[in-house]
Amino acid sequence: MGINNKRITILFPILLACAVVLGMFLNSVFQKRTGADTGIFKLPQAGNKLDIVLNMIEKDYVDTVSAADLVEDAIPTILKDLDPHTVYIPAKDLQRVNEDLKGNFGGIGVQFIRYQDTVAIVRVIPGGPSESAGILAGDRIVQVDDSLVAGIEMSDNEIMDRLKGPKGTPVKIGIYRRGEKGIIQKELVRGSIPVASVDIAYMLSEQIGYIKVSRFAATTYFEFFEGLQKLNAKGMQKLIVDLRSNTGGYLSEATNMINEFLPKGKMIVYTQGKSQPKSDYMSTGNGQFQELPIIVLIDEVSASASEIFAGAIQDNDRGKIVGRRSFGKGLVQEQRMLSDGSALRLTVARYYTPTGRCIQKSYENGTEDYYNDLNHRYLNGEFEEQDSIHFNDSLKYITPGGNIVYGGGGIMPDVFIPADTSGYSNYFRDLRRKGVIYQYAFSFVDKHRKEMLGLKDYQSVLAFIKNKPVIKELVAYAKNKGIPADSKGLAESRTVIETQIKAYIARDVIDDEGFYPIIKDVDATLLEAETLFD
Repeated sequence: MGINNKRITILFPILLACAVVLGMFLNSVFQKRTGADTGIFKLPQAGNKLDIVLNMIEKDYVDTVSAADLVEDAIPTILKDLDPHTVYIPAKDLQRVNEDLKGNFGGIGVQFIRYQDTVAIVRVIPGGPSESAGILAGDRIVQVDDSLVAGIEMSDNEIMDRLKGPKGTPVKIGIYRRGEKGIIQKELVRGSIPVASVDIAYMLSEQIGYIKVSRFAATTYFEFFEGLQKLNAKGMQKLIVDLRSNTGGYLSEATNMINEFLPKGKMIVYTQGKSQPKSDYMSTGNGQFQELPIIVLIDEVSASASEIFAGAIQDNDRGKIVGRRSFGKGLVQEQRMLSDGSALRLTVARYYTPTGRCIQKSYENGTEDYYNDLNHRYLNGEFEEQDSIHFNDSLKYITPGGNIVYGGGGIMPDVFIPADTSGYSNYFRDLRRKGVIYQYAFSFVDKHRKEMLGLKDYQSVLAFIKNKPVIKELVAYAKNKGIPADSKGLAESRTVIETQIKAYIARDVIDDEGFYPIIKDVDATLLEAETLFD
């Protein structure tokens, strides 16, 4: 009796499993038979619900549909109620999205603008394939491979998609050059074209250096350190780092840059998330500029890594932050690759400044409201008056030096500089909105290209422009573009307009080395920052 009981005990689980499997089989057969008759179909108990729904649609839906297309449409919907920075990047867009942060891309090495229905080359990148092929600034690209790109409606992205491609791949270019008969055919091999993230490093005065950082890409620390060394060799004793309109990038580049200014053992930033343990980023003490006086410029577009940089300088009492309240992005994303070449940028942690403040602004009212926050700030008067900005006392933190700082929605500068709207007439706004000043600047350079070939610095560009009737020509050019002359508006905005014309002309001739030293004259925040070191 005991032996029989033991045998039953052993066999019972096996018999039960067989019965379950048989039952599942019979159930599936029954469902298939009754589903068509009654319209009722019971979901299997196992499996992912989304996979089951997609399988049902693909197999039994009345019309033929693509499950892949359904998935592409569904993923953003799944993510929309998370945070605004968790995003899905389709495979077709991934290369373009990553290019700015990679520090290079495969292309032919030109900068261009759409000008009078043509693709006009503004600048040829030194050392690139176009320079090697003899392509010149001022040339017009009319054809790329078998595609016509002149005289037809085509976006800048569509043109770039034709010019870009993997390094080492060939591309045929048809060029129109003034003074030459017919179309010049060039066959180029695409090369690796650098994308600079440090626009310029130059001396504002005998003592003050200036570095403009436009993004935190894979090469930014190298570019930044190279700029520091260059300015140091010129006698720099004080530094202004401009992070205005810098929307961020790689955390590691920001921490490496900050490390140059802090003594050993100082907190730079720390990150923490539900599945991410607290991770501290500390200074190593190897920085070469630990005693250099520093000012950091920020504005309402400065975000993410820019705020990490500014927050570390501010919380360590290392320098002044000047400008307007920053964007307020305190979330850390990781890019996770998917099997089809697409990617998910998933928020995995929050970052905290050295005093422990999280500067992430609220996103509880949805993505649209989140990005409209800057409009709300503008309407609330925050761009003009510091008193319009209010922080809850619960968000107050104290730095080691006793300074009060706030979390919960961006970095508030130590010195507030309102947005400068002096000289902003309706006439100037119309010119800027239609891009007329920049277009006129290109037409000026195009007209005087041979005469300006030998100009190597912004002083020589200014000397060339002097006594040229640029304002008169601009007014006529704008009139042809549908903006009528406005003597009152011109008088109000003359200084800003004339300075922008000169700066854009200099950029077309010698790139940012010409632009920034000229546009500085109407940059109220930078001019004020120069006076704050003492």
